[in-house]
Amino acid sequence: MSTRPLPPALTRRGLLGAAAVGAAGALAACGEDETPLPANEIDAEQVPDYYPAEYADILAASKEEGGELEVYSNTDQENWAPILRDFQKKYPWVEKINASNLDSDEVFQRILSEQATNGSPADLVVSNAAQAWAEYAGGEGRLLAHDSPELAHLPEFALLLPNVYAMSVDPQTIAYNTSLMPEAPTGIGHLAELVAADTGLFEDKLTSRDVGGAFGFTVSRTFTDHVPDAWEHLETLLPLARPETSSGTQNEKILAGEYLAGFFISAAPANPVVANSGGLFEIVFPQDGTVLLPRGIGIAHGAPHPNTARLFVDFLLSEEGQRAVAEGGLASYRDSVEQVEGLHTYQEVVDAVGEDAIIFAPYELVDEAEVDEFTARWNGLLEGGS
Repeated sequence: MSTRPLPPALTRRGLLGAAAVGAAGALAACGEDETPLPANEIDAEQVPDYYPAEYADILAASKEEGGELEVYSNTDQENWAPILRDFQKKYPWVEKINASNLDSDEVFQRILSEQATNGSPADLVVSNAAQAWAEYAGGEGRLLAHDSPELAHLPEFALLLPNVYAMSVDPQTIAYNTSLMPEAPTGIGHLAELVAADTGLFEDKLTSRDVGGAFGFTVSRTFTDHVPDAWEHLETLLPLARPETSSGTQNEKILAGEYLAGFFISAAPANPVVANSGGLFEIVFPQDGTVLLPRGIGIAHGAPHPNTARLFVDFLLSEEGQRAVAEGGLASYRDSVEQVEGLHTYQEVVDAVGEDAIIFAPYELVDEAEVDEFTARWNGLLEGGS
């Protein structure tokens, strides 16, 4: 398998989640004539030949850990479903996996609170809140050291921070209700043009992500840092927009028609909504700049099942695991994952917008003064300021 390092300024578009599936319940979820995905061939209880011989000790130790795993995450159950299914095929002694779906920042708030009292049941931490990850991972004794044997077979960005790996690389999209939009937007600039042409139509009918949270701050700031006309477009969009704290809420309200469109919405929770909406809900990768936000995963210090957690991380990074990641609606980044309809990959975004339009969101801690300056400017526009 070939791999290639990606330039440090790449961005990707995210996959949308399943929060709006209930509102789309009357719509067809899967047509009978839909071509099924090729099966993910799982080599049970076997690891690649490039794994070190001592990896057998991790396998043996995992079998003695009770067959359980606790994951604190901000990831929808539809995204997790094929991953957990195939991991349990790979390691059938892991019979119980609990993967939560918390807000991006809540993942860290909960585990920090529990670790402070030495009582966390968490084995793994999963979130794409890059700013929160940078702060959390920088604390002493919060993550278990793990050198994955998969790392040498992955692009350079797969290691986001020490002991924090990229589970997926999710693009941030424009989502819209196809029955209400005058035409399909192609980018943030084009969306601003559509809004400027009929501001009355879009009054309080746009949604953006709340930049008060780590997720919203990171994707929004990354876009403005890399797109020269970003603030000019936002001066048109934000005065008519309402912020939300989760992609799931945004997807649900766009599908229901409360919003016509939303921008910087993660594709991860949105892709299942697209699939289940009967064409009513669509997403696009912005041609003028698609932000790619990796979804980080790390093993919690003091994890009750540390060896099973190591197996899980390595599985996620493997060819088998990345295939399951793509099936669940997250964006896989291994070149070997087949490019077929229904599997979401990094190459899918490159094919749509070109590498020059991809902006990779960094996992770095931004100075508090810079955070305050950015959020004040953004929120000032939301409130109708200039």
